[in-house]
Amino acid sequence: MLPRTPLARAIVAALFVLALSALHSSASGQTQDEEELPRIEEKTEGMRELDGFVPLFWEEATGRLWMEITRFEEELLHYVSLPAGIGSNDIGLDRGQLGPQHVVIFRRIGPKVLMIEPNYRYRALSDNAAERIAVEDAFAVSILWGFEVKAETGERVLVDATDFLIHDHHGIARQLRGTEQGTYELDASRSALYLPRTKAFPRNTEAEVILTFTADSAGSWVGSVAPSPRTVSIRQHHSFVELPKGGYEPRRADPRAGYGGVDYVDFAAPLGEPMVTRLIARHRLQKKDPSAAVSDPLKPIVYYLDPGTPEPMRSALLDGARWWNEAFEAAGYRDAFRVEMLPEDADPMDLRYNVIQWVHRSTRGWSNGRRVTDPRTGEILKGQVTLGSLRVRQDYLIAEALLAPYETGDETAADVPELTEMALARIRQLSAHEVGHTLGLSHNYIASAQGRASVMDYPHPLVRLGADGRPVLDDAYAVGVGEWDKVAIAYGYGEFPEGTDEEAALDRILTEARDRGITFLSDQDARPRGSAHPQTHLWDNGAAVAAELDRVMGVRQAALERFGERAIRRGMPLATMEEVLVPLYLFHRYQVEAAVKLIGGLDYAYSFRGDETVPPTFLPADEQRRALAAVL
Repeated sequence: MLPRTPLARAIVAALFVLALSALHSSASGQTQDEEELPRIEEKTEGMRELDGFVPLFWEEATGRLWMEITRFEEELLHYVSLPAGIGSNDIGLDRGQLGPQHVVIFRRIGPKVLMIEPNYRYRALSDNAAERIAVEDAFAVSILWGFEVKAETGERVLVDATDFLIHDHHGIARQLRGTEQGTYELDASRSALYLPRTKAFPRNTEAEVILTFTADSAGSWVGSVAPSPRTVSIRQHHSFVELPKGGYEPRRADPRAGYGGVDYVDFAAPLGEPMVTRLIARHRLQKKDPSAAVSDPLKPIVYYLDPGTPEPMRSALLDGARWWNEAFEAAGYRDAFRVEMLPEDADPMDLRYNVIQWVHRSTRGWSNGRRVTDPRTGEILKGQVTLGSLRVRQDYLIAEALLAPYETGDETAADVPELTEMALARIRQLSAHEVGHTLGLSHNYIASAQGRASVMDYPHPLVRLGADGRPVLDDAYAVGVGEWDKVAIAYGYGEFPEGTDEEAALDRILTEARDRGITFLSDQDARPRGSAHPQTHLWDNGAAVAAELDRVMGVRQAALERFGERAIRRGMPLATMEEVLVPLYLFHRYQVEAAVKLIGGLDYAYSFRGDETVPPTFLPADEQRRALAAVL
């Protein structure tokens, strides 16, 4: 019942206000006590510590991983990768695949720590700090994550990194959806830290997680590789890495040199000068004696082969990758490029190791060479090669189709060594090719028309007919790096004596190669649609493209006439003959595409104004007619 007089009501109201005030004060005092952060040493007591570049603490009882942050406003590299894949080339999520790479800084704002990626696509290379800030403020940065500070000691803070790590940074769900395999989503309840591959070192910290994705229904590709297709578990690896501090000299790109790299817009460029700066991607390599024509390196480039590679493929991959040392020797280095077996205790995802991985899939697929690159300078920090294990078996199949070697059906591989020799010759070349990408090099598809001048071309087996009319495979694939490869390495890695005009020296490397008939043309000039260059194509051979098509048709015809039961071993179902027949029946297909490009073909080269390059020229009519006749 409310008080009846105004005075009584006023007294009650005053008492109510006082009670609320006391309650608020009590609550405020309690909240303030609760918000006082513990020291890191108290918070992590009993946890397993992994001390390194970014210290980690494993809390067994909760299954959480804590991260100590000490490097505020200091740039470092974060990237993710897949140490274990799904196993389908069509889906495209393979073991060893590199994912997003970011230069990041940690910035504390009150109770939060933000992980920020600066914008290196737009810069101002100026001594004027205000000019640099004007460009920085003109373009967005990306805040990749926000952490809550849970403990602190001095300037050091502790954050819970678990949710950050157990997150689909690689875009696995997006890739599954994009390949129409289902609407997969990350299931955190079935995801966890993977401690065997979570480690900390002085210059890098590595953390790995198991991510589980679920969907109501699954596509056929997932169904072909996953034991329970609606549930797919895959491991994702995180690397936090110290970035190089200095001593690396970026090298400007030249379209004639055949390098990938990084580019950015420089708003401080003088008027009349290009605003876009392009830098090549290359490893750091320096001579001990820059004045010497040939010198040992300060530190060699070392690649490591996956110990899971069996023989005889292991020796073939080592041999092919080691070909590159010849190119570095031609560029003035002694023993600057080495290939060894990966140590047993090494993690192939670790940035400290350039790795060649032997990767299995349910179907044959592309191999690739990728790299982790400092986006500020173009310096390659890690090469990561993925070699599909089924490629060697595909070339073995092609050799079986060409030779139909099983006279009795009981022959073994040892009885027909040509089969193995051709298959191994192919993956030697493949090893060199993919390592070349991780050295910074792009495809060079005109090389096959210039005497097999580069391992960076896609090689078609060069098969000839012997005196008895049978296909001969002893020169199916070239051995060693080509002349273009030596030119490219000299351009990218050559070091010049003090006082040398480097720009002029680099230009001289390319112009002298051009004068010898050694040039570079890449993907956009080689594809069957969108290009009319007559000598730049994938999987073709020879400079006389139409004549080579006629020759290839002769080889194909001779092999088809021999084809039959001798193409498979005794005890194999006769239906498997069709698997051997397919690559033989289509043996000519790429040379046909190459010959088609001669019809209306336009010969040209990458060039600059004033460099004396022959201008673009249409192919003579008689060559076009020969190509048309060969195609028809």
